[in-house]
Amino acid sequence: MLARMSSLGWALVTGPTSGIGRSFARALAARGHDLVLVARNEDRLAETADELRSTYGIAVEVLPADLVDRAQLAKVEARLADRGEPVRLLVNNAGFGLRGRFLDNDLAQEQAQLDVLVTAVMRLTHAALGSMLAEGRGQIVNVSSMAGFLQRGSYSAAKSYVTKLSQWAHHEYAGQGVQVMAVCPGFVRTEFHQRAGIEVGARTGPLWLDADRVVADCLADLARGRVISVPGPQYKAIVGLFDVLPRPLLRALTAAVGRRRR
Repeated sequence: MLARMSSLGWALVTGPTSGIGRSFARALAARGHDLVLVARNEDRLAETADELRSTYGIAVEVLPADLVDRAQLAKVEARLADRGEPVRLLVNNAGFGLRGRFLDNDLAQEQAQLDVLVTAVMRLTHAALGSMLAEGRGQIVNVSSMAGFLQRGSYSAAKSYVTKLSQWAHHEYAGQGVQVMAVCPGFVRTEFHQRAGIEVGARTGPLWLDADRVVADCLADLARGRVISVPGPQYKAIVGLFDVLPRPLLRALTAAVGRRRR
């Protein structure tokens, strides 16, 4: 473990080697946080750590872990529970999606998705809360999704859990100095869809967001004390429609979008 700690303290980011997680790591490093980086791919993890150290002059601790594996997940929980060098900001970002519909996917794939999107988020949030409450301060950002507002299979169900857990935890513990927020982006230009084998075309148009912009909006909302962050005015408008559209129409629109995306 690295001895030096910046005035902002340690921030732990899961899935920091690409996409939104990488943008979080860079943004937090630029602000002066020392970082604990958690990912499966040790080579990409080391490359990311070296880049952040050389660019921003911060301390970076690497923690290789597959969050599907309970023993490896426990190592991350233990780091979050360490009160000697406390993590003051946790970003639960790691995740992936599946291409097929629920019954078309292998059950092991569905279980792995649940383990990463729900179980890991729950356990890491639990571990971080214990340490943060003892210190009387801390922030947790759980990367959810616009999908959590929709009825779109197991991925949407998992992200709905993340959003609801974040809302509840914030209202439960904000009075004790710990802020919890869910960020709910829509389509973002990352490797997410490519890794899942989902065809999404040229990734241009008004619904596509830049990962750095998503993170900037998220951190601005965190500073404002918001519980839910919806990056992009277009998605804020869409969320507003969710509150007024009849549920049967919303389900029909969701199904139509899903058919075009498969």
